[in-house]
Amino acid sequence: MAEPLVSDELWAVVEPLIPKHVASRKGGRPRLDDRKVLTGILFILKSGIPWEMLPQEMGCGSGMSCWRRLMEWQEAGVWDNLHHELLNRLRAADLIDWSRATVDSSSVRAVGAGEKTGPNPTDRRKPGSKHHILTDANGIPLSDTLTGANRHDVTQLLPLIDGIPPVGGKPGHPKNHPDEIYADRAYDSEPHRVELRKRGIEPHLARRNQEHGSGLGIFRWVSERTLGWLHNFRRLRIRFDRNDEIHHAFLKIAESIICFRTLQTEFC
Repeated sequence: MAEPLVSDELWAVVEPLIPKHVASRKGGRPRLDDRKVLTGILFILKSGIPWEMLPQEMGCGSGMSCWRRLMEWQEAGVWDNLHHELLNRLRAADLIDWSRATVDSSSVRAVGAGEKTGPNPTDRRKPGSKHHILTDANGIPLSDTLTGANRHDVTQLLPLIDGIPPVGGKPGHPKNHPDEIYADRAYDSEPHRVELRKRGIEPHLARRNQEHGSGLGIFRWVSERTLGWLHNFRRLRIRFDRNDEIHHAFLKIAESIICFRTLQTEFC
């Protein structure tokens, strides 16, 4: 038997974060079950199929019903809250290594363009988007941004740092920044080094116009692996959704699943 897309353990984390729906007094068609809709959303994310091709025999409703619920939950902050909750649990289990962080990005083609897309300089200037990811020393995704493919990586360095939520899970103050950060030559910037040090973070940014072999790659590779994990979710390999909020919701859900799997692996 294949494992369900929404296991009991995952649903126990997600369900309390979903806003309670108040039924309309006017009657009408009953609202689809939230867990079944989440199953449909995850099926789209993992398979990469178009919304309208969601198999009806799954009992998840139509693809557009799942699309609307995904957007509804995105606007309610469900996916940000889910990621934050899982980070809290990871820290409580001592599974986040704050000694250093890594940052990297990856471009994907955007079919039909849309918001937060731009000419991809590595793909004959076809419309594309860029996933920017910041991870801990083990590759756990801590924050992300979505931009057009033509945005320079260094522009997202400080937004990624400042986008780390205050992670609790332990007595005392929440943690929201690493001790050090590692990045490749695309992030080489003296003003950004100054800003990182103001935040109490020691920067290790490879410098341009120097020979390769800095040795920083022994730490940076984990962010590349995390991007690989994210793009194992086929809906993230090519951007089909013109609405950037929908695509960002998929990105945040994929990050949350990576965090959830890390927890499950630790306690299995």
